Amino acid sequence: MYTIGQVSKLSDLPVSTLRYYDKEGLFPGIERVSGIRKFGEEEIENIRVIECLKKSGWSIQEIKQFMALRAQGKETYVERKHLLEEQKRALEEEMRSLEKTHAMLEYKCWYYEQAIRNGDEEPVKRLLPDKLPDDIQKLYDLAHEG
Repeated sequence: MYTIGQVSKLSDLPVSTLRYYDKEGLFPGIERVSGIRKFGEEEIENIRVIECLKKSGWSIQEIKQFMALRAQGKETYVERKHLLEEQKRALEEEMRSLEKTHAMLEYKCWYYEQAIRNGDEEPVKRLLPDKLPDDIQKLYDLAHEG
């Protein structure tokens, strides 16, 4: 069993955030000894899940609904799996978009590096759209795909 301070250090979350999660009902089985929260392994795992879902774009309200489904037991396995798969697809889509953005930034950094080196961007423009060095061409193509 861990105190809230220990869990704060373990999870790198402020005590206030852990209290908020508790207030929101995200630790339904948390034990209290003389009013002091005692976190067990289940709560530690809940924190990992909560932080993962937050990073993936879920709101606290959506996480509460997911945790409520967990509390209902086996009957909600399919629904929970569906929700996670849906979020995973959304995250993968966002990652593809970020890869495209990253490719554009990489390409543009190379572009301006060449323009600085040449003192002019015209020589670089003459390489467009398909005469770029192979590695830069891949970035350009990814950044410009529809």
